[in-house]
Amino acid sequence: MLKRYRGLIGLSMLAAAVGTAQADGIKRTDVPNFPIASSVLVPGGSDLIFLSGTTPPVVNKEAPKGSTTVYGDTETQAFNIFTRIQETLKAQGLTMGDVVLMHVYLVGDPAKGGAMDFEGMMKAYTKFFGTAEQPNKPARSTVQIAGLVVPGMLVEIEVVAAKAK
Repeated sequence: MLKRYRGLIGLSMLAAAVGTAQADGIKRTDVPNFPIASSVLVPGGSDLIFLSGTTPPVVNKEAPKGSTTVYGDTETQAFNIFTRIQETLKAQGLTMGDVVLMHVYLVGDPAKGGAMDFEGMMKAYTKFFGTAEQPNKPARSTVQIAGLVVPGMLVEIEVVAAKAK
C-alpha cells in the first residue's frame, strides 16, 4: 500500500518544488535563478491572445535614416517594445504576467561586430519579467536573425498571453 502512494507523494513534492501554480490555473515550471520558465501549462478553455511581432518606435528623428540610432541600441529598443506590449495587453485587460510564450528576434548590432546584444535585451527583459512586482516568466526563445523589415531595427518581439476562465 505504501509503495502505491509513494509515487504520488513524490510527484506532488516535485510539482511543488519546480512548478509555481498561478491562481488562474496557469502553471509555470520555473528553473531557480533562471530568467525564463522551462515550460508553461495553460489549461483547456483558457483565452489565448496572440500579439503580432512588435518593433521599436523611433527615438531619434534627427538620426540618419537606416541607422540604429533612429531606434536606439538593443536595450532601448527592447525596453520600448516591452512597454508597447504592456500597453497592448492592458487594452485587452491583461498584464505582462499573463504572457506565457515569447519569441525574441535580434539583429546583429553593428556596434558589437555584428553579434546580437543578448545582454542588452536581457537588461530590458528583467525589468518586466521575474521581478518582485511581476514574478511570472514566460517560456521564451531568442534567436539572431539577418535583418528586420526596417533598417536600424535590432529587435522584434512576439508574445502569446493566456487568461484561464
